[in-house]
Amino acid sequence: MVLYGIPNCDTVKRARAWLAERGIAYTFHDYKREGAPPALLTEFASHVGWDALLNRRGTTFRQLDATARADLSDGKVLSLMTEQPSLIRRPVVVHGGKVLVGFDPAEWEQALDR
Repeated sequence: MVLYGIPNCDTVKRARAWLAERGIAYTFHDYKREGAPPALLTEFASHVGWDALLNRRGTTFRQLDATARADLSDGKVLSLMTEQPSLIRRPVVVHGGKVLVGFDPAEWEQALDR
Protein backbone atom coordinates (compact mmCIF):
# COMPACT_ATOMS: atom_id res chain seq x y z
CA MET A 1 0.00 0.00 0.00
CA VAL A 2 1.17 3.48 -0.84
CA LEU A 3 -0.24 6.63 0.75
CA TYR A 4 0.38 9.81 -1.23
CA GLY A 5 0.15 13.22 0.36
CA ILE A 6 1.79 16.09 2.15
CA PRO A 7 2.96 15.40 5.71
CA ASN A 8 1.66 18.61 7.28
CA CYS A 9 -1.86 18.22 5.80
CA ASP A 10 -4.36 17.64 8.62
CA THR A 11 -6.32 15.08 6.61
CA VAL A 12 -3.15 13.15 5.81
CA LYS A 13 -2.23 13.23 9.51
CA ARG A 14 -5.65 11.77 10.43
CA ALA A 15 -5.32 9.09 7.76
CA ARG A 16 -1.83 8.12 8.92
CA ALA A 17 -3.01 7.92 12.53
CA TRP A 18 -5.97 5.76 11.44
CA LEU A 19 -3.61 3.38 9.61
CA ALA A 20 -1.23 3.26 12.59
CA GLU A 21 -4.07 2.45 15.01
CA ARG A 22 -4.94 -0.57 12.87
CA GLY A 23 -1.35 -1.67 12.34
CA ILE A 24 -1.65 -1.26 8.59
CA ALA A 25 1.77 -0.91 6.95
CA TYR A 26 2.21 1.53 4.10
CA THR A 27 4.81 3.47 2.18
CA PHE A 28 4.44 7.24 2.27
CA HIS A 29 5.03 9.31 -0.88
CA ASP A 30 5.56 12.97 -0.03
CA TYR A 31 4.46 15.12 -2.96
CA LYS A 32 6.56 18.05 -1.75
CA ARG A 33 9.80 16.04 -1.68
CA GLU A 34 9.19 13.38 -4.33
CA GLY A 35 6.91 15.28 -6.66
CA ALA A 36 3.79 14.22 -8.48
CA PRO A 37 4.83 12.70 -11.81
CA PRO A 38 2.36 13.17 -14.67
CA ALA A 39 2.18 9.41 -15.30
CA LEU A 40 1.18 8.81 -11.67
CA LEU A 41 -1.51 11.48 -11.76
CA THR A 42 -2.83 10.13 -15.05
CA GLU A 43 -3.05 6.67 -13.47
CA PHE A 44 -4.99 8.05 -10.49
CA ALA A 45 -7.34 9.94 -12.81
CA SER A 46 -7.98 6.80 -14.87
CA HIS A 47 -9.49 5.27 -11.71
CA VAL A 48 -11.30 8.22 -10.12
CA GLY A 49 -11.41 11.01 -12.73
CA TRP A 50 -9.75 14.41 -12.70
CA ASP A 51 -12.62 16.09 -10.91
CA ALA A 52 -12.30 13.80 -7.87
CA LEU A 53 -8.53 14.29 -7.82
CA LEU A 54 -8.55 18.10 -7.94
CA ASN A 55 -8.62 19.82 -4.54
CA ARG A 56 -10.90 22.78 -5.24
CA ARG A 57 -11.38 23.56 -1.53
CA GLY A 58 -7.78 24.28 -0.73
CA THR A 59 -6.00 27.59 -0.50
CA THR A 60 -3.78 26.79 -3.49
CA PHE A 61 -6.77 26.43 -5.81
CA ARG A 62 -8.48 29.54 -4.47
CA GLN A 63 -5.29 31.54 -5.02
CA LEU A 64 -5.07 30.60 -8.71
CA ASP A 65 -6.01 33.43 -11.00
CA ALA A 66 -9.27 33.23 -12.90
CA THR A 67 -7.49 32.28 -16.12
CA ALA A 68 -5.87 29.25 -14.49
CA ARG A 69 -9.20 28.13 -12.98
CA ALA A 70 -11.12 28.57 -16.24
CA ASP A 71 -11.65 25.78 -18.76
CA LEU A 72 -9.95 23.04 -16.76
CA SER A 73 -9.19 20.44 -19.40
CA ASP A 74 -7.47 17.16 -18.49
CA GLY A 75 -4.13 18.44 -19.77
CA LYS A 76 -4.42 21.73 -17.92
CA VAL A 77 -5.34 20.02 -14.64
CA LEU A 78 -2.44 17.60 -15.05
CA SER A 79 -0.02 20.47 -15.63
CA LEU A 80 -1.32 22.45 -12.64
CA MET A 81 -1.16 19.44 -10.31
CA THR A 82 2.34 18.54 -11.45
CA GLU A 83 3.55 22.10 -10.82
CA GLN A 84 1.60 22.52 -7.56
CA PRO A 85 0.99 19.19 -5.78
CA SER A 86 -1.13 21.00 -3.17
CA LEU A 87 -3.85 20.99 -5.84
CA ILE A 88 -4.16 17.21 -5.46
CA ARG A 89 -6.88 16.12 -3.07
CA ARG A 90 -5.32 14.26 -0.17
CA PRO A 91 -4.59 11.64 0.72
CA VAL A 92 -4.52 9.24 -2.20
CA VAL A 93 -4.11 5.55 -1.34
CA VAL A 94 -3.24 2.83 -3.81
CA HIS A 95 -3.87 -0.68 -2.54
CA GLY A 96 -4.78 -3.90 -4.29
CA GLY A 97 -5.62 -2.20 -7.56
CA LYS A 98 -7.88 0.33 -5.82
CA VAL A 99 -7.35 4.08 -5.69
CA LEU A 100 -8.96 5.96 -2.80
CA VAL A 101 -9.01 9.75 -2.76
CA GLY A 102 -9.64 11.65 0.45
CA PHE A 103 -10.03 10.16 3.90
CA ASP A 104 -13.34 8.50 4.70
CA PRO A 105 -12.87 6.00 7.56
CA ALA A 106 -15.91 3.91 6.57
CA GLU A 107 -14.79 3.69 2.94
CA TRP A 108 -11.24 2.87 4.00
CA GLU A 109 -12.43 0.20 6.44
CA GLN A 110 -14.25 -1.58 3.64
CA ALA A 111 -11.62 -1.07 0.92
CA LEU A 112 -8.62 -1.93 3.08
CA ASP A 113 -10.20 -4.90 4.81
CA ARG A 114 -7.43 -7.42 5.15
